[in-house]
Amino acid sequence: MPHYVVLYKLTDQGIRNIRQTVERARENQAETERRGFTVRDVFWTHGQYDLVVIIDAPDELTMMAGLLNIGASGNARSETLHAFTLPEMEEVVRRM
Repeated sequence: MPHYVVLYKLTDQGIRNIRQTVERARENQAETERRGFTVRDVFWTHGQYDLVVIIDAPDELTMMAGLLNIGASGNARSETLHAFTLPEMEEVVRRM
C-alpha cells in the first residue's frame, strides 16, 4: 500500500473554523478509513505547515480522490509527498 506525507496549510476559512479542527480531523479520519486508507498519525504543527498527516492509501487514484475531497471542503490546501519505506528504497536502489 503506498505511503504518503500530506502537508496542510489552513485557508482563511480553516482559521475561522479552528475550534472545530480536532472534530474535523476525526471525521476525516473515519471517512478516509472507510474508503480503505490507513491514517497513521495526524500532527498539528507551527511553521510553514499547519498539519501533517501520515497516511497509507490503497492506490494513487484513491489518494487523489481523497485529497480532492478534503480540498473541496475549503478549510485547507495540501502538498503531498509519496513516501518510501526502508525496504521499498532498498528495492529502488537494487533496480538502479
